[in-house]
Formats: sequence, C-alpha cells, structure tokens
Amino acid sequence: MFTNPDRTDTLVHQGKRKRLLEELIKKGINNPLVLDSIRVVPRHWFFPKDFEQFAYRDAAFPIDHGQTISQPYTVAFQSQLIDIKENSRVLEIGTGSGYQAAILAKIGVELYSIEYIKPLLEQAASILTEINPQIKLFHGDGSLGLPKYAPFDAIIVTAGAPIVPETLKFQLKIGGRLVIPVGNEKENQEMLRITRISETHFNQENFGDFKFVPLKGKQGWEI
Repeated sequence: MFTNPDRTDTLVHQGKRKRLLEELIKKGINNPLVLDSIRVVPRHWFFPKDFEQFAYRDAAFPIDHGQTISQPYTVAFQSQLIDIKENSRVLEIGTGSGYQAAILAKIGVELYSIEYIKPLLEQAASILTEINPQIKLFHGDGSLGLPKYAPFDAIIVTAGAPIVPETLKFQLKIGGRLVIPVGNEKENQEMLRITRISETHFNQENFGDFKFVPLKGKQGWEI
C-alpha cells in the first residue's frame, strides 16, 4: 500500500514543511488559505515509510498504478487559481494519492472527489477519513464530473485532458472556476482556468505549461 501507516507528525516534519512553504512563497504562492493548508497537512502520510525523505521536496513522486503525487508547487498553484473560500463547494477530478484533496479540505470547503482507479481511491480514503471525514469520495469517470451534486463553486482537475470537457463547464455555478491542464500530448499541457460568466458564456485564461498524467475517462485520453 502506497501510504504511511505511521501517522505521527513530529517537529522535524513540521520544520520541513516550513522550509517547503518558504520555497513556495518564493515561487509566487501567496494565497494565505492555501499556504496555511500546506503548512499543516502532513504530506509524508501519503508516502511509504521507506520514501518519507522525499515528502517535502518540491517535486512530483511516482505512486501506484502509474500515477504520481503532484509537486507541492503544482498543488498550491492549482488551489490558488480556483480562489476558493471556506464552505465553497468544490469538485476534484482525480483523487490520486489524496494529497490535493487534503489541502482543499483543510481550507474548509465542501469537497467532492472522484477517482477512476479504485485501488488508489481506497488507499487515499484511508488517510482522508482521518484528515476530514466529511470529504465525499466517489469511484467513477471523473471526466464526466458529478452532475448529481452540481453546481460547484470550483472544479479542479489533477490529470491532463485532451480537451476541456463541456460537461464540466456546465457543472459550474455562475462565477465558478474550472482549473484544468489541457494539451494534445498526454504528458504536456497548458494550465487553463475557465470561468463561467453566464448560462452560456465562459472566459478562458492560460497559465503556462505543466506536465500531468493523462486524464482517464470518456472525455479524457482513455476509457
């Protein structure tokens, strides 16, 4: 299992998070809610004990089933882009390791998270239920969103999509934001923020190049 059964959080861990936080601030992360969440969430819980020394490097790390735990900067950057507040209703596409979900949950949002790969979801759930038992976890095709629970204040996609799924855009509230990496190559994308202006109109912004694993699903790369 790709998680750490030791749920301790020592002063050493906290000191490493402080140094990571300083690095993220230098890279332009300035949202106080995001920074505070990075400061308190124990990222090493999402690593096997034997690889704990890598937990507070600002780098992605491979996990089970060909997936990755995202670079802390990427997690913070996406979290900052959706510009959420406490009690915002947020949908995460791609639970993965669970780390991004933990960051969002610590901000205090009403969080829904969906994962295509069931064993990954089960592993993440073992940690997330300790961090915040109110997180609502689902197994399924995240490229289709969760229309039953829409509309959302924000949707964050943690895998690279070939297109912006229309179904996700229309699950936003008016004024809601979709942050998604999109590109015509499986491992090279541009980070987009789509803001719903009205029932039928959307504004799109581009925030540069990123690399994510491919989004699975009917409106992703694989079914």
